[in-house]
Amino acid sequence: MTDGSTFVQAFTILFREGLEALLVIAALAAFLRRAGAPERITPLYAGAAAAALASLGMAWVFETYFDGNHNDLMEAAVMLLAAALMFYMSGWLFLRQDPRAWQADLNRMAERALGAGTVLSLAGIAFLAVFREGAETVLFLHALAKTANGFDSSLLGGLGVAVIALAAVFVAMQWLALRLPLRPMFLITSAFLFVMGLRLVGQALQEFQEQTIVPVHNDGVPGFVTDLGFNGSWEALGAQGVLVLGAVACLALFWFRRGDRKAAGASNPKAAQALS
Repeated sequence: MTDGSTFVQAFTILFREGLEALLVIAALAAFLRRAGAPERITPLYAGAAAAALASLGMAWVFETYFDGNHNDLMEAAVMLLAAALMFYMSGWLFLRQDPRAWQADLNRMAERALGAGTVLSLAGIAFLAVFREGAETVLFLHALAKTANGFDSSLLGGLGVAVIALAAVFVAMQWLALRLPLRPMFLITSAFLFVMGLRLVGQALQEFQEQTIVPVHNDGVPGFVTDLGFNGSWEALGAQGVLVLGAVACLALFWFRRGDRKAAGASNPKAAQALS
């Protein structure tokens, strides 16, 4: 294997596996900065760091006891748990997207709103986002090193460039977030987490399908579904469709109740002031 090929493969492995986890962490970190609670970023990073260490440990277990083969069912369980946390945070962000709920005293309200349970959810998302990719990344790199010349300058160079590229993506997201109004920042982060949750559900079902636990029917599925990185089976699309319908029902209920509150506020100005 040539040095150039090793460089490209090392870069691709780390960048591809790390990008999805980084996007989740970067989006949440940007939200916390924009919401006036930068001190709450520490648990987020702590969750990611703990996951990196856990990934190394899991990779050692896989390499030592499973010949480098990961457990599909365990990976599916991690994906489903991560998806559940992402759906929770997506809804949490959407319900707090009204600027009137933050403008009076942003730091104080953020401190109150971002309670212990929410902070633990943020740390949990960071942990699972990194952990589900981390062990696999270590195993891929280990396999690449065995087929090449070990962890030589070419492989390490590819990893170094991938780290720089991921850091650039992270910085760009923080820069953009600081220039977005608060409400769009909440809505964009909410939508992003919901889509990522849907994608994880599809990936978890794919793990079950590989174990023949769930059947696979993909005739007639549009090609762009797999091109976008989603599970291209009707089983996955059906499960994701149910989740989307549930989210739409929750949105309808939210807007209905909001309309009732506005109507009550119009007839009672004091109530309107209390609700805002």
